[in-house]
Amino acid sequence: MKNINIKGATIPALGFGTFQLDNEAANDMVKAALNEGYRHIDTAQMYKNEESVGKAIQESGVDRSEVFLTTKVLPANLGKKDFLPSVEESLKKLKTDYVDLLLIHWPNPDVPVEEYIGELMKAQEKGYTRHIGVSNHTTALLDKVLATGADIITNQVEYHPLINQDKLYHYLHEHNLTLTAYSPVAQGKVMGNETLKSIGDKYNKNEIQVTLRWLMQQDDVLAIPRSSKKEHMKSNFNIFDFELTTDEMQQIDALKQENKRLINPSWAPNWD
Repeated sequence: MKNINIKGATIPALGFGTFQLDNEAANDMVKAALNEGYRHIDTAQMYKNEESVGKAIQESGVDRSEVFLTTKVLPANLGKKDFLPSVEESLKKLKTDYVDLLLIHWPNPDVPVEEYIGELMKAQEKGYTRHIGVSNHTTALLDKVLATGADIITNQVEYHPLINQDKLYHYLHEHNLTLTAYSPVAQGKVMGNETLKSIGDKYNKNEIQVTLRWLMQQDDVLAIPRSSKKEHMKSNFNIFDFELTTDEMQQIDALKQENKRLINPSWAPNWD
């Protein structure tokens, strides 16, 4: 297992995501993931499964202090009035006094960056979260975030071999921030890719495992693949017994020219 150390945080680089998992599936899969060895779990107010995630951690037998737990604040809750009460509600659902990382899930054009980042910093001061960060933020928005003086540690964004995030990646790297990749295997669209398949054949790995390995070998990149099937979750974790060569990393890098963005809701910012 690989850990990333940043600004006092030690984060398992490969986490387990719970996007689109209903309560029952989230409970079942998080317990199974913790049993498999995952120690980084990602949820959000938007996913409506925080309660099940919290219950799963409690029932897993794994000590809460060993789990790096992330949740995210809903865009509708970013204003001063709703922000902290919503985080208190999340903690209650998650059955914990704190999360390890609290993120702004999406920017909300109706709430100034300074306002929601101010509330995020208050949540940290109150001990509701150990670390803070953002998700789905562009370089222009990150400039505003960093201007507030907030000590964020990550930007969680769509990142996989089929999207070009070079500008954002270099920005984060320059500012000593991590990139957390969601949809890291392009929601399964990496399957059948000839480059990934031929590299995988060499190591007896599939395209998804090769993709996750590619992410793990990049500086300051974390990934949170989601799965509703236990065999896929186990297979995703089985990527620490091989290493891609520099040439193979470059071959995979070249795929990003396709630039396929999969997550682009109506409320998304103007992407880089």
